[in-house]
Amino acid sequence: MKIRLSIAVACLGAGAIACPAFALDFPARKPGLWEIQTGEGTGKSPAGAHTMQQCIDAASDKAMRDMGQGMGKDMCSRQELRADGARLVMDSVCKIGNTTATSHAVLSGDFGSAYRMESQSTYNPPLMGRAEGTSVMEAKWIGPCKADQKPGDMVMSNGMKMNMLEMMSNRPKK
Repeated sequence: MKIRLSIAVACLGAGAIACPAFALDFPARKPGLWEIQTGEGTGKSPAGAHTMQQCIDAASDKAMRDMGQGMGKDMCSRQELRADGARLVMDSVCKIGNTTATSHAVLSGDFGSAYRMESQSTYNPPLMGRAEGTSVMEAKWIGPCKADQKPGDMVMSNGMKMNMLEMMSNRPKK
């Protein structure tokens, strides 16, 4: 589902696991170039995947996590994050327009070379005709950022390039 994938990308992929404030902190990702693949399904690789690349440093990674925390405060009535062995488990209840999205996500990996998130959500009332859905996000560190990239740069699967830090600095303040 495009809306859910966009939220997942904005909140988790682009935001380096950027989600609302939790008692437990997400690990910071290794600086450099990350390839992030998102899609629906639960196979080893996401079905119908979309791939993007993101250049980060410690400051841009933190800024995008902070942005996600701000978004979550406005949209979510429940946010829980807990460690389950080496995995992180997130449960949330968020409003997307008139729809309440109840989600359960499991994150695994080391955040230095790779991580994976599998999520399941229900929508009440249905969102764009769907009452439930699943998604998978896989991210891997592929090396230093390219010479023409700066922290915050994202290259979407269609080749469109944007800088998340610049977009964040241009958004209206509350």
